[in-house]
Order: sequence, then C-alpha cells, then structure tokens
Amino acid sequence: MVEIKKCIDTYALVEIYLGNEKFAEYLNVDFIINDLTLAEFYGVLLKEYGLEEAELWLKKLEGYSIQVDKETLIEAIKFRYENKKQNISFFDSVGDIFSVKNGGYFVTGDKEFENLPNVEFKKK
Repeated sequence: MVEIKKCIDTYALVEIYLGNEKFAEYLNVDFIINDLTLAEFYGVLLKEYGLEEAELWLKKLEGYSIQVDKETLIEAIKFRYENKKQNISFFDSVGDIFSVKNGGYFVTGDKEFENLPNVEFKKK
C-alpha cells in the first residue's frame, strides 16, 4: 500500500516545534513542505524565538521543502478569491493547492479548512 504524502502547513509545524504530541506523528510519515510554508514558519520562529531557532529549523526541514511553481501560485490566488468569505491566507491557499497537485493531504488545524476535501484537519 502506498502512503499518501502529508503536506504540512505552518500551523502543524508550530505545533511540532512546541512538542504537541498530537502532531509528533507527522515526523514519522512521508511528508513534504512547500518552500513558502517553510519561509512562513521561519518567520514565525524568527519573531517568537530568535534567529538561532529559525536557522536551526530551516536546516532541519529544508530537505523536505519543494519549490512552488507559478501555476500553483496562480491556482492558489483563484482558490483564495473563490473562498474570500473564509478569509484564507495566501500561504494557506498555496499549501492547499500544492498538496492536491502533489497527491497529498494538507495537514492543518486552521478552522477554515475543517470541512474541505484533501485536508487532514487536526486541532491542538
């Protein structure tokens, strides 16, 4: 049986960083991170915990990071526009579209995604 990749978003990465046991399982599965999500996570760590932590986690995760192509970015803009009432961020829009295009599930706890297809929704 082929395991479907988990595309981890910033919400889940922060929970992993904080040691939340509910999210620790994602470190033991086949996961990917798009490079925009990795950059957003870096920014969160930089702001909250400083440059050393941001750099440390960048080094830990960069091997799992995949570049986002222009077509995915455009589709994400359309997705965000079509779902403007949910106030979905650009980063999350990219994450969702990216995961679908890469045959995976978007792992998040962001409430806007709770009932969307191809999403593995997990609360804190």
